[in-house]
Amino acid sequence: MHATNSALAVSPNLGSAPRVFDLAVTPLRELNQALHSNRQGSNETQWEVLNPKGGHAISAGVDTPISVDIRGSVGYYCAGMNQEATITVHGSAGPGVAENMMSGEVIIKGNASQYAGATGRGGLLVIEGDASSRCGISMKGIDIVVRGNVGHMSAFMAQSGHLVVLGDAGDALGDSIYEAKLFVRGSVKSLGADCIAKEMRPEHIAKLQELLDRAGITDAKPEEFTRYGSARSLYNFNIDNAAAY
Repeated sequence: MHATNSALAVSPNLGSAPRVFDLAVTPLRELNQALHSNRQGSNETQWEVLNPKGGHAISAGVDTPISVDIRGSVGYYCAGMNQEATITVHGSAGPGVAENMMSGEVIIKGNASQYAGATGRGGLLVIEGDASSRCGISMKGIDIVVRGNVGHMSAFMAQSGHLVVLGDAGDALGDSIYEAKLFVRGSVKSLGADCIAKEMRPEHIAKLQELLDRAGITDAKPEEFTRYGSARSLYNFNIDNAAAY
């Protein structure tokens, strides 16, 4: 019975039609196994996931240039470790979406919970709603664009990459930041240790415009943002800064 239900719940990829998995009747393990078995050059480039129902680690570890549309909200670690794929969540995402992402694109049509894009090394994460606390924590090259607001401790220990926030930022933005660049259009409740406002030079305007274009955002201009980054006062121990360590 299980095999029959599973077969009925998965449609093969025929031409340009997507391969469809319905998680209401197909185990999540079968979806992820199929995604991991997909090889470069396969004609199965379009995938669709129905009834995710907040499942965890959906489409995690995908490493081929395919497109995955998830029709609903997801739980923990969706699209974690993504490489090359374009994964779109037509809903909201739980903690750790696109965690340790390497390349490709992840688009969240709703809101994202805490530590979205954590430790991400590359690629683009777009959150069309709000992101919770610690968005971009320890980011290492990922680009993150949030149309709404971000919560406290976002970009904590962010090493490289870009965080773009069209709304407001919570407490301790960029705490202990290294060389990541932060752009916020709205207000910032407070800045974390060693994070300061910085001049927007022409190269920053150009980069921010590129990121907005990639995220499909046409109703914001780079000149409306403030850039934040490291004051570099924590790079070496200084007794005058002891309270900040």
